[in-house]
Amino acid sequence: MARDPGRVLIFDTTLRDGEQSPGASLNLEEKLAIAQQLARLGVDIIEAGFPFASPGDFNAVQRIAATVGTENGPVICGLARAARGDIKACADAVAPAANRRIHTFIATSDIHLEHKLRKSRSEVLAIAPEMVAYARSLVDDVEFSCEDAGRSDPEFLYQVIEAAIHAGATTINIPDTVGYATPAEFAALIDGINTHVPNIDQAIISVHGHNDLGLAVANFLEAVKAGARQLECTVNGIGERAGNASLEELVMAMHVRRSYFNPFLGRPADSTSPLTGVRTEEITKTSRLVSNLTGMLVQPNKAIVGANAFAHESGIHQDGVLKNRLTYEIIDARTVGLTDNRISLGKLSGRSAFRARLEDLGYTLEREDLDDAFARFKELADRKREISDRDLEAIVSEQVQQQSEARYGLKLVQVSTGTNLQPTATVTLSTSDGAELTEAAIGTGPVDAVCRALNQLARVPNELVEFSVKSVTEGIDAMGEVTIRLRHEGTLYSGHAADTDIVVAAAQAFVNALNRLLAGSQRPSLHPQRTPLSVGDLPPAERPRL
Repeated sequence: MARDPGRVLIFDTTLRDGEQSPGASLNLEEKLAIAQQLARLGVDIIEAGFPFASPGDFNAVQRIAATVGTENGPVICGLARAARGDIKACADAVAPAANRRIHTFIATSDIHLEHKLRKSRSEVLAIAPEMVAYARSLVDDVEFSCEDAGRSDPEFLYQVIEAAIHAGATTINIPDTVGYATPAEFAALIDGINTHVPNIDQAIISVHGHNDLGLAVANFLEAVKAGARQLECTVNGIGERAGNASLEELVMAMHVRRSYFNPFLGRPADSTSPLTGVRTEEITKTSRLVSNLTGMLVQPNKAIVGANAFAHESGIHQDGVLKNRLTYEIIDARTVGLTDNRISLGKLSGRSAFRARLEDLGYTLEREDLDDAFARFKELADRKREISDRDLEAIVSEQVQQQSEARYGLKLVQVSTGTNLQPTATVTLSTSDGAELTEAAIGTGPVDAVCRALNQLARVPNELVEFSVKSVTEGIDAMGEVTIRLRHEGTLYSGHAADTDIVVAAAQAFVNALNRLLAGSQRPSLHPQRTPLSVGDLPPAERPRL
């Protein structure tokens, strides 16, 4: 890939950094659904995970590489620390992809060297090129990141980058790991690299940044002006702490303000050629898919994909928009795929039509899952007069969320509540070995009673830290989406479900969260930025097994 690809490459890390959002862990089927939609969206690179972290991560990256990494599809990338074990696992995981990349990194800031790596600058300067060269011996496309570049000494940063490129790195990533930079500072950092690294013309400059100060998107746009040609971002801006730079905001900023950014890419200001390869009409669909599967709701006032992004409450604004939408709207909602489809599917519709519509929405289900989702659709069609795409998304995202090795399944939930009555719930769970367990409990309300009964059955200590309900569509018969997050030993586990009965939805969401808790507590995994550089530094009991 040339140093200047002629446009800005979009490197999506929703499945890696985005999944590090507290409570946003995804199972294999969910990751595949998102990866397939990212391919439809037209991202250039999908960072599918951190293969060395756990067998689950390894398998997910491998499946994505085999399924989505086609000849004309995106580059499939895996993350690896600058250690041989990480890099070899990464190479094996991405091997099925036609276009594959290893993304290896090591910290370069003094604070990280002293307190995390406990290594000297000279040691890091030796490790970086050695590990890049090893990665390059396994794949042709190697990305190298200087972790915490934003707080690194520039002179040392230049040395490490030069050595990495000399060793074979084809992309150099400059991360603002802690979201500390301001736009002018970040642009100056990129400009300094262009000026002081002699062989920088042999690599693409990439940027990665977190949104701790709300400046990630602004930082990236300034970086583009300074010569960066790859942006590492996530759908809906999800990620650790305050999240990552938002894919949809970056893409649409460059789409709407194309005439402003064109000259920085050496184009005439009036050029109509897209600045990215993203299919903007897939943005809303992708946003909803990621939100549904992670259980991370999009705030109403979120730019581009929020519920209020194209809503007008002010009378003055409404009057202007009715006369000419350009008075108060700079984006045509159709450009980002925003529609309000009322589909013609009903209880007499066949499985083929149902499957075709799901595929349009970005979901591809195996036969058994499709049968289950179709049964849910038929059940809903008996209860709801109109079925919308949002209803289908809610049904199928819950189906995709089901785990093949789930410990429990919800068999029955029944509540008794009302004025002058103590809310009481009776719950029956089916177990993975075919048994059925029933428990009853009293709570402050019907949902509290259901959760208490489920906890008595599961007998796993946890703390309910979030319970949220939202309506999928308008109307008294709308489905309610419930998201539940449980904390167990410092880790968050989320469950998500939808039903026209919010008590049933709450029960299913709680069971989904419990199943993830039980599976997650048995599979400890590494965190790429929070664990020692070498697995040999870990106690034997904490070393991952692939």
